[in-house]
Amino acid sequence: MSRNAFNASGAVAVGPYSHAIESGDLIFLSGQTPVDSKTGKLVEGDIVEQTKQCFENLFHVLDAAGLTPDNVQKVNVFLTDMNHFTAMNEVYSQQFSMPYPARTTIGVSSLPLGAQIEIEMIARR
Repeated sequence: MSRNAFNASGAVAVGPYSHAIESGDLIFLSGQTPVDSKTGKLVEGDIVEQTKQCFENLFHVLDAAGLTPDNVQKVNVFLTDMNHFTAMNEVYSQQFSMPYPARTTIGVSSLPLGAQIEIEMIARR
């Protein structure tokens, strides 16, 4: 069975994976770190700037799949410092309208490229 993959020019893959894979009416978006697609480098700055960049990358992938943030059903957020939860949450709350997608936030010891945050999503057509 072949995979229907989506890749977006406004997102970066730091390994051998697709930005998103379609399975039926579900689209599984790979985690995005705060890498600026124009420079290929991690965005410098605090958790607010890094969170904004993650969403910018993810929304490029949604767009490549013909979707919008309203199609997002589930979000997983990975933070290297749970003290950043409140600041991340401020940015997060501006990305979606109510009712918000289901979400899990997990504290991790490290992320690729030294990122402070990585976000992945599941969307539905």
